[in-house]
Amino acid sequence: MDRADRVGEPVGLRPSLPDVLHDLLDRSLRVVLCGTAASTVSALAGAYYANRQNKFWRILHETGLTPELLQPHQYRDLLKYRLGLTDFVKTHSGIDHQIPLCELRESARLRLRRSIETYRPAFLAFTSKAAGQNFLGGKRDYGEQTEMIADARIWILPSTSGTANGSWRPEVWHRFSDEVRS
Repeated sequence: MDRADRVGEPVGLRPSLPDVLHDLLDRSLRVVLCGTAASTVSALAGAYYANRQNKFWRILHETGLTPELLQPHQYRDLLKYRLGLTDFVKTHSGIDHQIPLCELRESARLRLRRSIETYRPAFLAFTSKAAGQNFLGGKRDYGEQTEMIADARIWILPSTSGTANGSWRPEVWHRFSDEVRS
């Protein structure tokens, strides 16, 4: 009996890897925030943006996207504020240069597009330039993009990662939150 007979799928297909972190998505969302991939710290903690150096939770509160300062283990509470979470690459963790984007880009684009079409938020916001550029293809500036998915407006926001402090621009996050509230 060959492998195809045992598992019921053609030989040569790679088994799909499990998601590092499960999506936090719901049909009532106003915003889906999308990173490149879970960091190693987040993967180990089982929670989004878990590195203490990451500014994600502070900027959500500072901009008024959440009325309280949440901790990474409280990420599911974002649904109360109509915010969802996902990552461009779901099956790998680490910092951007460790993610095999060339292997995963097309399947990641398709998966994310389907998720946005299914859940239909008003905004898809990439929480790093790398995630946005990999999804949209090519160099992009921070801010609102011309493309949309269904009715979702697409934004690229500066990374909140401590490794990206040199490109930190909280004013872009503030502009984004103003648009979300308007």
